[in-house]
Amino acid sequence: MTSETLAPASKVSRRLTEKTATEVCELIYLPRLRDFANGFGYLTEINEAHVLMLHKQGLMSTPIAGKISRALIEMDEAGPGAVTLDPQREDSYFNYEAHLIAKIGGDAGGRMHTARSRNDILATIDRLRGRDMVIELIDGLAEVRRAALDQAERYARVVMPGYTHLQPAQPITYGFYLAGVAQALERDTDRLIEAYKHIDRSPMGAGAFAGTPFPIDREETARLLGFGSVIEHTMDAVASRDFVFEVMGALTVLAATWSRIAQDYFVWATDEFGLIEFPDSVAGTSSIMPQKKNPVVLEYLKGRSGHVLGLFTGAITAVKGTNFSHTGDANRESVAGFWEAGRECLNALKLLRLVIESAAPREDAMLKRARENFCSATDLADAMVSQANVPFRNAHHIVGAVVREALDRGMTADKITLDMVERAARDQLGHDLVFSEDLLQSCLDPGVSVSQRQSGGPAFEAVSKVIDAAAARLAQQSDANAQRRHGLAETRTRRRAQTQALAA
Repeated sequence: MTSETLAPASKVSRRLTEKTATEVCELIYLPRLRDFANGFGYLTEINEAHVLMLHKQGLMSTPIAGKISRALIEMDEAGPGAVTLDPQREDSYFNYEAHLIAKIGGDAGGRMHTARSRNDILATIDRLRGRDMVIELIDGLAEVRRAALDQAERYARVVMPGYTHLQPAQPITYGFYLAGVAQALERDTDRLIEAYKHIDRSPMGAGAFAGTPFPIDREETARLLGFGSVIEHTMDAVASRDFVFEVMGALTVLAATWSRIAQDYFVWATDEFGLIEFPDSVAGTSSIMPQKKNPVVLEYLKGRSGHVLGLFTGAITAVKGTNFSHTGDANRESVAGFWEAGRECLNALKLLRLVIESAAPREDAMLKRARENFCSATDLADAMVSQANVPFRNAHHIVGAVVREALDRGMTADKITLDMVERAARDQLGHDLVFSEDLLQSCLDPGVSVSQRQSGGPAFEAVSKVIDAAAARLAQQSDANAQRRHGLAETRTRRRAQTQALAA
């Protein structure tokens, strides 16, 4: 990045009679200009649309509009690197405009800013850029959801212990777990789709905040930029960035979700649990302990979720004490973390997909653990209710006593005997329990437990139904997102064709 020789007075205003302080340039404007390339294309789109609208409304002559249009196309082809960036010009817009004026002169170049302000331009750049980012995030989520559903189908019959409070709870399947992950990520997608509707509104024409006396056509500018509608109230158009917080809030929920998934894998991959194995390609090691295989991807995902939360907290805190109008802290500082949060989440989604695709269940270990760790105890209590007409609370006490005896004797769940059950029943009920050895063994079989849980539970048929329905919704949402992307691409093509026609 280079700078022109500093002028003795402001380069952007006759109101300011002194050049900007070096500290202001170095600490405020120069860091903002480092983002110039990311906004350059969007600023060009806005300029093209604005010039086309001004020309159509008779607010700009054909020769001037053509001259500006040719310069815009040339600047776009040359790219952002061709623009000399000077922090004395404050920001991206003034640097862009100065480059344009240098190409075609002040009489033509200076007319492009008719009937608009940096305020509505900046608001529009944020929405154009945010719109593209949300589309990319929805696609990234779709990839993870698809991986989860594919693996859920693959492992729908792999029995494992389910945990609550990180204690053995009830038998499930690994496929059941992954189908649940896919469903949670679907809600993250839904939140982004809803946020997109609020982003897809054009602020252009709001000017500084009170509109403009020029007879512009805000709907035409919105159409040229591919927006679904216009923000009617001009002050709200430039004052509000609540779509940023809506998206960042959704991303923070997503980050919490992926962190919890990573935590499950983190525990399951330990030597103590031994339920999941990862390939060496997603692991790290120790500089001193040669036996180590460290879950670096899982640790990264868990740590980065906190970073996303921090960005959201910083953003909404920056805006909460500002006036309801355009201010730098409300509309620049609060938005600064938005793009970083988006990048973090896109990266995390790629890594989460890698985790889900590469995680290999240790099926024998999963089944053995489910047989031994008492997670079928609820099934034993349920059988007493359904087969022996025992009130559930009494059945709960009977099975609790059986488990306590087994633990005291160092027995695993699959070693429980009918005699143990009958003695506990007599102690609780005061009479014998009508129960059979076959029924007991059936209750203690985690595979049988899974097969009986049909209503949204881990039974194969139930999981298959969930997967099929989720896959259908995923296909519909992916198609809709592809249409969004395609529609915006077509809008850009049509607008550029109109600009080229005007330039000719």
